[in-house]
Amino acid sequence: MQTGRLFDKAPKSAAGVRAVSFPAELLDEVTRHLEQFAAPGRDGHVFVGLQGGQLRRSNFRDDWVKARKAAGVTAELHFHDLRHTGNTLASTAGASTRELMTRMGHSSSRAALIYQHMTSDRDRAIADRLGAMIRGGGGAVSGTSEKDPAGP
Repeated sequence: MQTGRLFDKAPKSAAGVRAVSFPAELLDEVTRHLEQFAAPGRDGHVFVGLQGGQLRRSNFRDDWVKARKAAGVTAELHFHDLRHTGNTLASTAGASTRELMTRMGHSSSRAALIYQHMTSDRDRAIADRLGAMIRGGGGAVSGTSEKDPAGP
């Protein structure tokens, strides 16, 4: 029987229990959020309702829509998309698949890759790096090598 009562549940896997580092440049904003908008204590929820209670999906959605509109962000952006953005940015910063898995709390590389997306600027950087390798002789791209076993 459903009572409507909210309760905390464990993450989907042991990988979901983790500490995650964030840039020091965000410390002031994170601290301000925790002081003004989160429940107190180590076990307090980072996001709570207006009266300090746990968020339900319905009232969180309303808060998300208000925040998104106030920031001038398109309605196509869903809250969960922020996980995709975070993982893509971490990947762009050079994180390996294993590091992405740990940051995101995933126990499989498949799950981590779902949240990793190619960006156009990263595609350009890869192409530029490949061009530098070609110009610098960093790799055989002509289809021949110095010692061609089929040669004379």
